[in-house]
Order: sequence, then structure tokens, then C-alpha cells
Amino acid sequence: MTRAFNILACFFSLLLTMLHATSAAQTTPPPVEGTWVTRDFAFHDGSVLPELRLAYTTLGDPKHEAIVVLHGTTGTGKGMLGPDFGGQLFGPGQPFDANRYFIVLPDSIGTGRSSKPSDGLAANFPAYNYHDMVRAYHLLLTQGLGLRHVRLIIGNSMGGMHTWMFGGMYPTYSDILVPLASMPVEMSGRNWMTRRLIIDSIRNDPGYDKGFYKVQPKSTQFASVMFAVATNGGMHALQRIAPTREAADRHLDTLLKAPFTADANDILYQWNASRDYAPEPGLDATVATVLMINSADDERNPPDLARVDQALKRVRHLKTYLIPGTEYTAGHGTTAQAKWWAPQARDVLATAPRLPRP
Repeated sequence: MTRAFNILACFFSLLLTMLHATSAAQTTPPPVEGTWVTRDFAFHDGSVLPELRLAYTTLGDPKHEAIVVLHGTTGTGKGMLGPDFGGQLFGPGQPFDANRYFIVLPDSIGTGRSSKPSDGLAANFPAYNYHDMVRAYHLLLTQGLGLRHVRLIIGNSMGGMHTWMFGGMYPTYSDILVPLASMPVEMSGRNWMTRRLIIDSIRNDPGYDKGFYKVQPKSTQFASVMFAVATNGGMHALQRIAPTREAADRHLDTLLKAPFTADANDILYQWNASRDYAPEPGLDATVATVLMINSADDERNPPDLARVDQALKRVRHLKTYLIPGTEYTAGHGTTAQAKWWAPQARDVLATAPRLPRP
């Protein structure tokens, strides 16, 4: 009996060694960049762009189930590959292992390598909104990449709001929706007020020249820093890194003096696109499993808004996870660090049912 047990133990030990060696030999597939152009794209206001360029980055084999990752305002798809987000998710054995899933990271209208005002049209670029952005994503995924259905859509901040909208606009397109740092209620309150301050600061800058400036308006960086300090970083975390007025001044001066290469129109258009975000009408149509992840110290999306509770009652298959706020979380920026919620994402991906395929 002992001999048989020893043989069995050796067999399993050898098997585990082989599995570990195989896992260790795997690497994350390299990112591949691409661009797709859709013709005569009609925006919500009737304006038409003869060619709308939509850029994207992918990881893995298109034959695998797809996971779509949507970035935040002024960000890019490729930016989601950094160590705090993609570095915690896409590697071998991680929740969204790119050896098992086809990862798609698109650039939204208005940013990255997709069509944007700074490409030449400046203030003549169509005043797009979130509905236009989500519709463009869907065209890219279905027509550009041939993905008739995806396993999961996850988005952070603006990407989280877009994820909520996907549930209402294209109910059966994804089995799972994971909106991060966002709420399924109309853009309003402090969230909109602070966004409008960015927009108005740029528009009212004499150097803006109605969007046809030769030199970048100075207000763009100042307004962007103001917004970031007011609505990001986490109360406890900012207090930890700036415990005195002198330390707070040094931190702020560093932010204001940092290199800033963004274009004013690109910034203005991205923030202004959220002006009519209102996903509530689509909640009743949402049939995907929804995992809503927020942080307790999120300045833009306070978790105790009564209106949010009422909206969530309309979501059929809802899971929620609230990350406790600490001096080491980052307020609205907490969800950009996947370490805080990667286990929950792994679990929902493994357990959520698959919707009927088209």
C-alpha cells in the first residue's frame, strides 16, 4: 500500500512539475497594432465624416474568445497595457490570460491613433458624444475585426460608462460587462460640474481662438491638473503624500510643471462627449452578467448616491464589488490598478453563463 502510494505521489509530483514548466514557458503574446476605416460615418447630430479612422491594439489569437478593454477619457487602448492594469491581467495564468483569450484594446473616437480634432479639422471636427463612440466601437469589433460576439467587455472610467451603454445598445453582444469607476446614471452633480470647468476654461481662454489656435492655450494644462486633483487620487492618499502645506505646494508645482503635450481641442472634445451620458433607459434591456466595480473613495462616483441604488434595481444579473478606501488606494484612480479587483474578474469570467450566439 505504501509503495503504491509513493508511486502515485511521485507521478503527481512529476505531473505538477511538467505543468509548472509549461506555464513558465508561456509568455504574454506581443501587442499588435491595427487601424480600420469606416466610410461616411454619421454622427448623432447628422454630421458626416467621409472617413473615420479607428485604431486598436490586440493581444493573442483571434480564434479565441474575445475580451474588449475600453480606456478612460484622454487615454488610449495601448495605455491599458501598463503594469498596473494589463500587467495584472493579460499574462500567463492571470485572469484575462492572452494565451487563452483574444484581447482587443481600441482607441476611442477623438484620441490615440483614431480620428480626432488635432488631425487637421480642429474645431470643425464633429462634436461627437458617447453614443457615437460606442457605435463606432461596435462597428470596429463587428465589421472591422469580424467579432460577432465577445465574452467580456470591461472599461474604466469613461470606458466604464461606455460598458454600461453597450448593455443597452447591444444587449446580447457580450456575455459579461465589467464597468469600473462609473455609475449607470445620468451625467450630473459634481461629476459634470468639474468637467464643464475644464471645457469652459479652454473655450474662454483668449488663446483658444474658437478652436483654431496656432499655439496651445495655456489653460489646458492648468484645467486638467485642477480636475485631476479635485476628482482623483483619493483623500487619504493625497493626505499621505502631502501632509503639510509645503508638501502640498511641492506636489502641485510638480504637476503644473510636468511636460504636457496634449492638444486643447482633443481634450475639450473628450470631456464634452460625456455631456449627454444617460444609460438608465438601457438598463432594462441589459441581459449580460454585470460586475460593477467601484472604490469607496471615488470622488466622481460616490457609492452612496440614492439614485444609483434605484438604477441598479433595474439590472437583471448584477454583481457588485466595492473596494474599501485606504491611504494606499487612489480614489477614482483605484480601479486603474487591477490588483484590487483581479480575483473578482477571474471569478465572473469563469462562472457567468454564455448568452445565445447570433
